[in-house]
Amino acid sequence: MVATLSSTNSTSLERDARLINARGHEVRPADIAVGVIIGRASEFFDFFVYAIASVLVFPSVIFSFADPLTGTLYSFAMFALAFVARPFGALLFVWLDRKHGRGVKLTIAMFLLGGSTAAMAFLPGYAQAGSLAVLLLALFRLGQGFAQGGTWDGLPSLLALNAPASKRGFYAMIPQLGAPIGLFVAVAVFAFLLTALSPADFLDWGWRYPFFVAFVINVVALFARLRLISTPEFERLFESQELQPTPVGELFREEGRTVILGAFAPLASFALFHLVTVFPLSWVVLHGAPAVDFLTIELVGAVVGLLAVVASGYIADAIGRRTLLGVSAVLIGAYSGFAPQLLAHGPAGEWTYMVLGFILLGLSFGQSSGAVNSSFSAKRRYTGAGTTATASWFIGAGFAPLAALFLASQFGLIAVGGYLLSGAVCTLAALGLNRELGRKES
Repeated sequence: MVATLSSTNSTSLERDARLINARGHEVRPADIAVGVIIGRASEFFDFFVYAIASVLVFPSVIFSFADPLTGTLYSFAMFALAFVARPFGALLFVWLDRKHGRGVKLTIAMFLLGGSTAAMAFLPGYAQAGSLAVLLLALFRLGQGFAQGGTWDGLPSLLALNAPASKRGFYAMIPQLGAPIGLFVAVAVFAFLLTALSPADFLDWGWRYPFFVAFVINVVALFARLRLISTPEFERLFESQELQPTPVGELFREEGRTVILGAFAPLASFALFHLVTVFPLSWVVLHGAPAVDFLTIELVGAVVGLLAVVASGYIADAIGRRTLLGVSAVLIGAYSGFAPQLLAHGPAGEWTYMVLGFILLGLSFGQSSGAVNSSFSAKRRYTGAGTTATASWFIGAGFAPLAALFLASQFGLIAVGGYLLSGAVCTLAALGLNRELGRKES
């Protein structure tokens, strides 16, 4: 056993943790699923707290020197900074993973993520600190993105490895449940604060509470995940090379094509992700709709999205994951032709846009995680899956709110549909190319 442990990248602290967990503990798929959902929900809660504040808070508090539209565009530019920083964080944290173990890596990443998020609760406004407030917001947002590059813990891969062959679609959707759960909680917190406080109190101090809550949730999620990654089952998968971190340079040199195809395959769902969660809130608020009313629609949408994610697991097991992703991309393309214009038709149009959007998002996003990850070799699957996810979010989602709001303000809502259509085309092209290349090599 000593020889086995010494061959991994574990630190002495991680080996001690494994020995503690080894006493009568067996990793079951249900345990893994709970750890995955808690971990992903915490990350998405942080994500949506910032996203909602980008619409409801920062244009007035941090970018008060600009008009509402320009202030929101500035907020969305800050929003994109995290996706720029995330690949750089991933590079550093892969090195930490290989040298010191994923427990060390994950602890540093989660505390950096929670600390950067909680620090935003102490931000001064532009009226108090001037350009320093803008610089601090940028710094903390970069910290969030850098930390997110290290939050990949391999639990979704472990879950996939434990999935029965006939239920791979069902197991693939479990990590994706964190997104609608995180959205629901974040929206509920902001809706409560907007309802309970006056507008002045909300902008003065009320908006700060969700950022404190995010730090507490991160700590809970960290312990839930560490409990699993310090178990003998993880040690066995380490030794079998199924969950070993590999150098990023080697990954791109040996399997770069799979990384690229995997990054583009989920673009339809990732583009739609922000076009039903972030962009529409900004559009309706800028056009005078009460924020609380639209947050109510988002709460319902999150529930619809959650149910659609669950449904995607059953449908994927019946018809295949790639088939479902392809059909979803076609439906998203059709949706892009008419749905964005519905936001200009009052509450009825808003409800229709959001409910239909969350149904399509749930079906596609539920199977978008690692759409072509099975093409990675076992040795590089762990790093390949994390790298592909980082690239997908950067390409497909990071700039989506900024691009959509800018296009809509300049050319109308129909331009948002064109932007979404481009994501659907990329998904279909990546899925088709991956299948064709796989056929040639078989």
